[in-house]
Amino acid sequence: MSEGKSCCSPSRPATSSELVPNAGTCCGTTERSTKPVSTEGMKLLPGETFLMGNEDNEAWPADGEGPVCRVTLRPFYIDITAVTNEQFSNFVSETGYKTEAEGFGWSYVHHSQLSRSLRKKNEDRRVQGLEWWYGIEGATWRKPEGPGSNIKKRMGNPVVHVSWTDAQAYCRWAGKRLPTEAEWEYAARGGLEQKKYPWGDELTPGGKHMCNIWQGAFPKEDTGEDGYKGLAPARSFKANGYGLFNLSGNTWEWCSDWFSPTWRASGRRENPTGPETGANKVMKGGSYLCHLSYCNRYRVGARTSNTPDSSSGHLGFRCVADVESHSSSSSLSSS
Repeated sequence: MSEGKSCCSPSRPATSSELVPNAGTCCGTTERSTKPVSTEGMKLLPGETFLMGNEDNEAWPADGEGPVCRVTLRPFYIDITAVTNEQFSNFVSETGYKTEAEGFGWSYVHHSQLSRSLRKKNEDRRVQGLEWWYGIEGATWRKPEGPGSNIKKRMGNPVVHVSWTDAQAYCRWAGKRLPTEAEWEYAARGGLEQKKYPWGDELTPGGKHMCNIWQGAFPKEDTGEDGYKGLAPARSFKANGYGLFNLSGNTWEWCSDWFSPTWRASGRRENPTGPETGANKVMKGGSYLCHLSYCNRYRVGARTSNTPDSSSGHLGFRCVADVESHSSSSSLSSS
């Protein structure tokens, strides 16, 4: 069993003398849209019983990856990719919504995505214990690396710097919802049983890179051997058995559940939704910053969490929709 290292995902502090939120709150219309809900760009998964969790020698017991248990799900739709900058931009244009990072005035950016001069300028805004993260003023979903950056050529990338609250707002607008952890893991497994990754047990079968994670010496140098230093487009690498992209690496994805390392041992096995209360929300999938030497949580059974108001340059989400919410004539992408 793996030991020791926590996930390299920083949480927004409740109070801090160094990282003080600016005045402001999220705003805009976040009620569920009255327009017809489309399942274009989604896959219909049949729902069935599957083995959830992990107890092998790479598991993180403190995260509550185990015990492995049989979980039964009803059918549901799920986004083929993480929500992209283009999709989130459409939401903001229609509603005027402002994210929590915009309200606070800053968000976390990994040092590998910052210029040397910007790192030097923000030395006093490094996260203690996770010094590769910087709280950058002006970093938002529109400006992922802070002032001077933009997403004009990255509209197909997953949206980042979105909190759980922001993801919820998008889902309500779209008439959808965040996946439960069980739904997310079932989808990520792609029909395989108890495999480490969405494609099998070998990280690079035949030497082929299957996901966007860190290569090189973490956290100093990412060699980009998988083709990317930083985020990859949402539709990258080979889709899993259910036709879904990037469920290992690239961006962490928010789930609807409150996080608990012990709930699974006695929790519900049919359409589980997690504990009723908590402090953190579940995140799944790992990110482009994950590395075997530090945080190998890009395995489908792995999990971590963060506070609902936290945001960073490696955290996004995808949506699901209930089958009963749509007619049989709904548009369903097969690509």
